[in-house]
Amino acid sequence: MTPFPLPLADLFGHWGAYVVYLFIGLAFGAVLELAGFGNSKKLAAQFYFQDMTVLKVMFTGIIVAMVLIFAASALGWVDYNLLWVNPTYLWPGIIGGLIMGVGFIVGGFCPGTSLVAAATLKKDGIFFVLGVFTGIFLFGETVDSFAVFWNSSYLGRYTLPEMFGLPTGVVVLGVVLMAIGMFWASEKLEQKYGGKDPQKAPRWRYFAAAGIFLFAVFVLIMGQPTLEDRWQQIASQREAVLLAREVQIHPGELLDSIHDNSLKVMMLDVRDEVDYNQFHILDSRHVPLEELPTIIEDLHFQPANTVFVTMSNDEGAATEAWKLLQAESVPNVYILEGGINNWIATFGDDDLTKNYNAGAGDDELCYIFDSAIGSRYAAAEPDPHAQELPYLPKIVLELKRAPTSGGCG
Repeated sequence: MTPFPLPLADLFGHWGAYVVYLFIGLAFGAVLELAGFGNSKKLAAQFYFQDMTVLKVMFTGIIVAMVLIFAASALGWVDYNLLWVNPTYLWPGIIGGLIMGVGFIVGGFCPGTSLVAAATLKKDGIFFVLGVFTGIFLFGETVDSFAVFWNSSYLGRYTLPEMFGLPTGVVVLGVVLMAIGMFWASEKLEQKYGGKDPQKAPRWRYFAAAGIFLFAVFVLIMGQPTLEDRWQQIASQREAVLLAREVQIHPGELLDSIHDNSLKVMMLDVRDEVDYNQFHILDSRHVPLEELPTIIEDLHFQPANTVFVTMSNDEGAATEAWKLLQAESVPNVYILEGGINNWIATFGDDDLTKNYNAGAGDDELCYIFDSAIGSRYAAAEPDPHAQELPYLPKIVLELKRAPTSGGCG
């Protein structure tokens, strides 16, 4: 089974995906309106502790989504690697949050709730939306003057488990307990400052809190799948692909792909530094096998036409790298057939191939080099038109399922 999320644009087409987006947006707006979020007085009352509906509704949405996502991930239904997580720009985020908070207090809306109010023809909502558009225009015209700060303190896909160094389940349970505590405190504040009678609140909220707590405990017990777990989920299918030699591409196909303007080729050389320095293909990226997990996020955000090719001296380490990238849901990954040894045998001149080491072990260089000059050998950048190499083309672009955008307006 292919885990969610699914590539909507590829499955339903450009306009079909927009129909799905429109339906989700209308449903979200309806929920906000039903919660009373189209009323600026109700929203502003949050900051005076008179009506804490905003905190309760939004935090409920957060913890329900969090628990369901990580429960589905634990069961193998959702591939968390493919979910959009807003990248963290620490200080710009803090300053932006403060500015938005002041605007929320003064205007009584956030951007999303102002659209709900405008859709129901509330005058204050309409004027707030006009202010939002004005602010967007002014920001776009001035952002270059503070671009350094705007892009500063970048932390990437930075989450609470990474921040605290704790298992995901522990963080999920902690956030749920914090939310339940905040719900209790908010009712006390409403009682004190808003004169609300807690006895009139629906009693089913206690059962809902207990249910979300039990879900969080389930996430804690199940844990999140490890890299090995993710590989085991796909091992039978992917091992068959390896055995059928469907992903090992001929050096000639790699060379043609490098010069194909419709493709972006990222060559990942997973050998040790000594071998890489002796000889490597021009523009290949040196990423030792043990460091490969650290660049997964970068690989996911490459364009949809990117082809990744792993390579080692032969195919041993390159195959392990291929398995790791498959487990991490990186698309369009191939292995250089025969590795660097086969590349040299195919494109190397007599001077380069004369010192053949017949005693080389598995996945070791079969050639002895006079000097370590990396990609300055002619074979590191062969002429694609110099010879006709027969090969069976194997590269077929997959549907891009990696995260590309997201966030909340």
